[in-house]
Amino acid sequence: MIVTRGLSKRYMTAHGAGPWVLDDVNLVIPPRVSVGILGANGAGKSTLLRILVGVDKPTRGTVERHCRVSWPLGFGGGLQGSMTGRQNARFVCRIHGHEDDIPERLARIAEFAALGDKFDDPIRTYSTGMAARLRFAISLAFDFDVYISDEATSAGDASFRARAAEEFRRRAHQASVIMVSHDPGTLKRFCTAGLLLHRGKLTWFDRLGEAISAYKDTLPA
Repeated sequence: MIVTRGLSKRYMTAHGAGPWVLDDVNLVIPPRVSVGILGANGAGKSTLLRILVGVDKPTRGTVERHCRVSWPLGFGGGLQGSMTGRQNARFVCRIHGHEDDIPERLARIAEFAALGDKFDDPIRTYSTGMAARLRFAISLAFDFDVYISDEATSAGDASFRARAAEEFRRRAHQASVIMVSHDPGTLKRFCTAGLLLHRGKLTWFDRLGEAISAYKDTLPA
């Protein structure tokens, strides 16, 4: 279960404090419920995800995580460019306390990322797609109660996207998912409930279809 209390967020700009991206959000995400987050571009969906997992901090309010929550799958940060893919993967395994089974996890990461010999080359030599594949593979090397996804299954080439979607679907059946996607079809494949983020406020819908309909109502005619 994830609980937010009075969650509010705004960023400082050159002209002072910006508008509230999140405005006094009180939310309970029950265990074993997969949720799709909808909202217009710039509504703050990715900001909400980053705060839920602790990558970003709220301006006000709190987040309580009563479960193991992943970082955003395929999260763009965290890889050190001068280190190889293998070295980066090993480092992540160590900081997550998996010293005893690092070889097994590295093998899983290498197989899923399908980088071949490039797994032992520095990250700075990777293409954008290769780096995305490695980040996604590292994300899936650990077991969480809740997986966070911000368009993660859209990374890489068509073959990798298909494998990523299938693996993500398998994980969603074993745990739960909080997902942002601009494609309602993608949300329908993974989620049952919905959250609509509009003008800083969140509305919960037990049925994803109702959330999608409400989201469409917020769009310009």
